[in-house]
Amino acid sequence: VELVETGGGFVQPGGSLRLSCAAEGFTFALYQLKWYRQAPGEERALVATIGSDQKRVYADSVKGRFTISRDNTKNMMYLQMNSLKPEDTAVYYCYVRVWNRENWGRGTQVTVGS
Repeated sequence: VELVETGGGFVQPGGSLRLSCAAEGFTFALYQLKWYRQAPGEERALVATIGSDQKRVYADSVKGRFTISRDNTKNMMYLQMNSLKPEDTAVYYCYVRVWNRENWGRGTQVTVGS
């Protein structure tokens, strides 16, 4: 299993970014996928989940601002982030549990500042 995140960067408050996660090594369409983030000095926290049935669940802190999606034809997961705040600054990771094993990407840095 391999997960590779891209799309991070620096953005001003109120701006937008779209993160991508490219996946390979498993039957992508069958698995629930997640985005996590880790801010400096904090534990990794769940941001959003998308099921194989496209059901979406969000952390309260990002509801109404972030949208998780997936394209099973491309083995890709996305996180559209709008109305970004300084507190969204973190490294963002994609995650999948396959064959009872946790799999993480290396992460992509998102920095929100002025």
